[in-house]
Amino acid sequence: MARHNREGHGVDQRGFEYRVNYQPDWLRLVKVTRDLDTGRQSTKTLFRNPSGRKEGEPGDRIRTRIISKDQGVDFEISITDRYSSVRKIRVAYLVDGEDGYPEEIEFSLENKLPGPD
Repeated sequence: MARHNREGHGVDQRGFEYRVNYQPDWLRLVKVTRDLDTGRQSTKTLFRNPSGRKEGEPGDRIRTRIISKDQGVDFEISITDRYSSVRKIRVAYLVDGEDGYPEEIEFSLENKLPGPD
């Protein structure tokens, strides 16, 4: 049986704080990718599951919520995965950029947690 979601925290490349509500037996990590002022992209691990291992089966539904009040980010994804085959979910989110133009941030939610010992 799936366990209740947990809450974690992280900071991105620009110092914005995030809350991550996640399934402890599915989510291994969240990466955030942003464009830099130089025109290059930067990817940073925003959050890593502190348990590092599954204690049980995650269940049929994958649910994760990411919130950053400073940036106006608040979304939740929910996917039915009856065969436990989803390994990565990517979400492109549009925020107001510092220069007044919209900026796209990409969140990558990754599974691949090892099983219990």
